[in-house]
Amino acid sequence: MRDKASTMPTDEDAAAASALRVWHCNYRSLAGVRAYPKLKTLVIATYPDLDLEPIAALEGLEYLRLLHLPKVTDLAPLARLHRLRTVRLSTLPSWDSSGKVTTVDSLKPLAELRHLTHIELFGVLPADKSLRDLEASASLANVRVSSYTSGEVRRFYDTTGLRDDFAPGPGLSDWD
Repeated sequence: MRDKASTMPTDEDAAAASALRVWHCNYRSLAGVRAYPKLKTLVIATYPDLDLEPIAALEGLEYLRLLHLPKVTDLAPLARLHRLRTVRLSTLPSWDSSGKVTTVDSLKPLAELRHLTHIELFGVLPADKSLRDLEASASLANVRVSSYTSGEVRRFYDTTGLRDDFAPGPGLSDWD
């Protein structure tokens, strides 16, 4: 948490870890997360990389929360995480009041995940500002969003019948 180092340190127990939290650290990259191949839960605040490739290597990941991913525009690497059940992507709370958002190319990679049941997208939206890409998902149970127009949100829930519930936490105390 809040590590001032510019490089993510190596943990001698990384290969056995099932959960990792990187909270507002000064790392230039999170490529070091690849040293944690057995992660099921990953929580990151301030994601420094331009893409999600480091995370895409974590094939056993079931829960992903990224708070503040301002440089990311492509969610496609997440489509390789076939065990994901919960994805929570959001901008900083301070961005909400200023209207800043993180614009991504498409939400289709999320719809391709067969086990994904919970999505939160707070201030993260595609350029077309539509949730239509998520309508293709057969596994979703609930979707919670912010920064979309009320008309688009209403249309999406009317079309899909999905619930507007918060995603469950990772099941680890003091993590959310």
